[in-house]
Amino acid sequence: MRGIILGLRTYIIKRVFYSFALILFVLILNFTIFEVMPGDPTTFFLPRNRPLTPDEREAILAHWGLNKPFHERLFAYLINMLRWELGESFIRRRPVAYELLVYLPNTLQLLGLSTILAIVIGVILGAVAAHRRGGLFDTASVTASLITYSLPTFWMGMVFIAIFSIKLGWFPVGKVIPDEWYLKGWPPPLLSLSFPGAQLTIPGTTFTITIPSFQFTIPGWVEITTRLRYMFLPLSVLTLFQYGGFLLLTRAAVLETLTEDYITTARAKGLKERTVLYKHALKNASLPIITNAALSLGFIVSGAIITETVFSWPGLGGWTWEAIQNKDFPILHAMFYITAICVIAANFIADLIYGIIDPRIKYG
Repeated sequence: MRGIILGLRTYIIKRVFYSFALILFVLILNFTIFEVMPGDPTTFFLPRNRPLTPDEREAILAHWGLNKPFHERLFAYLINMLRWELGESFIRRRPVAYELLVYLPNTLQLLGLSTILAIVIGVILGAVAAHRRGGLFDTASVTASLITYSLPTFWMGMVFIAIFSIKLGWFPVGKVIPDEWYLKGWPPPLLSLSFPGAQLTIPGTTFTITIPSFQFTIPGWVEITTRLRYMFLPLSVLTLFQYGGFLLLTRAAVLETLTEDYITTARAKGLKERTVLYKHALKNASLPIITNAALSLGFIVSGAIITETVFSWPGLGGWTWEAIQNKDFPILHAMFYITAICVIAANFIADLIYGIIDPRIKYG
């Protein structure tokens, strides 16, 4: 037992250093991509009626640090990102961290819930389809998953709006809450950010990390039901689009395990078919499912650009699309950085879960 704990500790330490090195590589690549993009960064600040004077251009370059050599800007960029100082938006002239906290709760609600639903529905239906392979349920579920997995999300979104919003009037066309709530200033945001945050100093160094202070607001019953009505259509579109991949993957993985000897042994012991399917077959087929689920959960913070645009959902996807259109590089830097961290962390957690699911996997 002691050897297992030491092996796991050594593995975690190695993975932490590996993950940190990978984050540094992602940051350098992220910075370099935007540096080699064509165009003059001062065009973001051009007045409408006249061109910039040489002095104005130099002042803008100095303000944003764009007049420094490449290596100095790269080093400053790495330090700022590691300290979670995400900079200021070119267009809105507000801290990126503040805007991030405005859109993050909406994305976590929509993408988080739809991804979890897609995983649960896809895994359960995929296991049942594998158990009833060749039957009517198997054929129907595979066909339905292929259709929803292949249809564009913007098309499904417009069809849902045409049927359930315009034709039947059951659900709102888009947005998160009614317009009159914005006018009244109610309800308060689910997640708010206050500045300045706490400062965390690493022992033995002068390196500090800024930790903003957060405040969560618990919504009331009226607000919850209203938000669910506004969320239903985009949530349904994203769930239908995602669950097919998990269904097909689960079906293929479980089909391989159903022919193994331990499945025959479990049935010979008189175990219930449900126990054989979920406790034995699905458990031993879960490694690729865990990998796919971890990646899907890691990409939650990247948003759903198309779906959020169709339903006017104010999330990180629409915010990123706006930044792409306006070439707001600080926002894009922050989004790529946060997405990379979430994906790396999700893979790290998935590797640890492997050892819990499959005792044959040893660390160390």
